[in-house]
Amino acid sequence: MSIFAKENILLNTAVETKEEAIRLTGSILVEKGYVDADYIEKMLEREQLTSTYMGNFVAIPHGTEDSKCFVKQSGISFVQVPEGVDFGGGNIVKLLIGIAGKDNEHLDILSKIAIVCSEEENIDKLVAAESADEILAIFEDVN
Repeated sequence: MSIFAKENILLNTAVETKEEAIRLTGSILVEKGYVDADYIEKMLEREQLTSTYMGNFVAIPHGTEDSKCFVKQSGISFVQVPEGVDFGGGNIVKLLIGIAGKDNEHLDILSKIAIVCSEEENIDKLVAAESADEILAIFEDVN
């Protein structure tokens, strides 16, 4: 099973709240077998401790330090919210990248995500993407 697969990508999603957005991002990880359902609560707990909003319309919801026991294997979920969802403090999120990391496997993925999301042009492409293949291609272009 791939860490970041086409099946883990949701396009053109509309969510009302930050909590709904995080639950949706986590539910993909649960559905695809990366984590136990309890991981979603840990993602919400993490958000209360510190916002996972990264700037540039991107949030990276993930579990707390003590949530590792709920991770079966490393995985990434991707939710595109073209209309945006308010993450508080005027921060609008259009791309949610949910992460579940086993051991340190996810660190490599995180660095790729950071590189891709640091370019405003890439964010625009990801928000406008109309297929999962387009999104995967943007991340695959990063070495």
